[in-house]
Amino acid sequence: MPFDISSGAIGECLSVHPGQTDNLLPYPNRTVMGYLVLSRKYRPQCFEDVVRQTHVTRTLGNAIASGRLAHAILFSGPRGTGKTTIARILAKCVNCASGPTATPCNTCQSCREITTGHAADVFEIDGASNNKVEHVRELRENAAYMPAHSKRKIYIIDEVHMLSDAAFNALLKILEEPPAHVMFMFATTEPNKIPITILSRCQRHDLRRIDINAIIAHMADLCRREGIDISEEGLTLIAREADGSIRDALSLLDQIICGAAGAVSTETVMDILGGIDRQILFDVSTAVFTGQTGKIIDIIDGLYVRGQSMTRCFSEILEHFRNLLLVKMNADPSSLADVPDHELKLMRDQVAGIPLSYLSLILDMLFKEEKQIKPAINPKLALEIAFIRVMQTKPVLSIDELIEKIDRLQKKIVDAGMGANISIAMPPANEKRSETQRSEPGNTAGRQVPDDGSAQAISPRKRPEPHDLSASADPTGPSVAQNASIAPEETLTNLEETPAIYGNDGIPETDEQAWQKLLDMLSQEQPTLAVCLKGAALSRTPDHQILIHIATTQFNIDNINRPNNHARIMQLCGDIFGSDVRVSINTQVQKTGGNAGSGKDSKALKKEAMTHPLVQSAVKLFNGKIVDVKLL
Repeated sequence: MPFDISSGAIGECLSVHPGQTDNLLPYPNRTVMGYLVLSRKYRPQCFEDVVRQTHVTRTLGNAIASGRLAHAILFSGPRGTGKTTIARILAKCVNCASGPTATPCNTCQSCREITTGHAADVFEIDGASNNKVEHVRELRENAAYMPAHSKRKIYIIDEVHMLSDAAFNALLKILEEPPAHVMFMFATTEPNKIPITILSRCQRHDLRRIDINAIIAHMADLCRREGIDISEEGLTLIAREADGSIRDALSLLDQIICGAAGAVSTETVMDILGGIDRQILFDVSTAVFTGQTGKIIDIIDGLYVRGQSMTRCFSEILEHFRNLLLVKMNADPSSLADVPDHELKLMRDQVAGIPLSYLSLILDMLFKEEKQIKPAINPKLALEIAFIRVMQTKPVLSIDELIEKIDRLQKKIVDAGMGANISIAMPPANEKRSETQRSEPGNTAGRQVPDDGSAQAISPRKRPEPHDLSASADPTGPSVAQNASIAPEETLTNLEETPAIYGNDGIPETDEQAWQKLLDMLSQEQPTLAVCLKGAALSRTPDHQILIHIATTQFNIDNINRPNNHARIMQLCGDIFGSDVRVSINTQVQKTGGNAGSGKDSKALKKEAMTHPLVQSAVKLFNGKIVDVKLL
């Protein structure tokens, strides 16, 4: 007996869009059928109603409009994302009285029969229970007959990956060359289990997980239609539990509506789902970042008292720190971190001052503790111990941050040791050493400073006149200490440890000496940059241009080419070589030797790095030890 489509009960119980009688579904009324769950009551009846699968519905609509619809189509994707629903809608589009069309009428006999699941020419087969070769042979025999009253016979096989190998083999021939009136649609959650011979004969469409914001919006719209009052936080908890499945979300929503008397509160949702309040997760991360071990122990104890599963709590905490890491790494992590928009802002605020390396270290430690918590006899104790270990981990400095810190510290030491106005020369105790240095060729350490007793600024380099050389070499010349004022012992010590600042009569005679003078000065300001410049080779062109050739590692080259460092090097070159002399710096990556000598070179380089004064200073400064040396 046909149903009365004009019945008001149909519009009340089964309409996808209440108030529109052209899309009413021909189900009996509630007194016969009973309650219809939300996932069936609001099942999409056209492509426009499908949530967030536009890449599939648009392709199928264009294929129908252009007459290029394949005879075998495979829908794959996670559970509850619309695979079977899209297959049914496509069957309507093909067999609709006004079709083939991308917008079925849902009023003709064929559309109504497909909606109720009683279509004579559309066969929905469960692949899990009809997986034998005999079932496929029966299908092949029935496929030879023409459809009863529709345009095509359509076979929809759900969970097709459950078919046996023999059943797949029996399906090959008819799938490759089916009768003109037959069409196959397959749905599966595990396409990797389908033989490649079947996949190659099908047009494949992969459905995606539904993002949490789309699920929340869809449930909010259905609750508005149903007159259900539920908080946004409650919808968020349901959507998160659904894990990208619309069907799971609506099934949970049905359960929660039944469990609440009237308005649905967030507490009711949490009690039914057994989940953790999102604020607790933020409290855990805050306690970790601020070092509050006692607070974390209290949170774990509170969750245990409320009957929460410690394993599930750990999984949610682990996912929370994973989302924090993604938020720290990406300016817009909404596509990676499956969290609602209002939580993204909270996460950005929380990780604003947390180093990325520290977040990564915490997540790595939690992953290592996971294998201890899940099989533990006392998971609460295992969870507490895991976080105690995490709390013992402190943020570590990156290499760049460490270098910058050492440079700043070295500069502070230099600034503290040498004031702006220094009116003291070398102490008398060094006069004997100065005499020895003056007798050595090319040594400029014992040259005089001006009689006014103040430190001279570096002037452009010029060739010394003969009388300058004789004056500086004369041991009977006026002593520097005679014109120097007396200063405290501490100041004398600082000057002994600091390379001498050359005056106008202390200019080096060669380019190499001038370059060494530059390195001595730079080592006081930026020691790491001075190390990068060691080993440079200088040459002059016929037009008096100075070329500085540096063959070193890529790390040192990057340090030299930093804008601030390069500008400082050129400034010092202008002060020492003269502002009228052009200076060019050429860098190239240092090539390593062959296999025969690479081992020896590596050991030598590692030994040199470990014994380097800067490295030793850093070890002493941070009270650490050298664990490993890697060649860059």
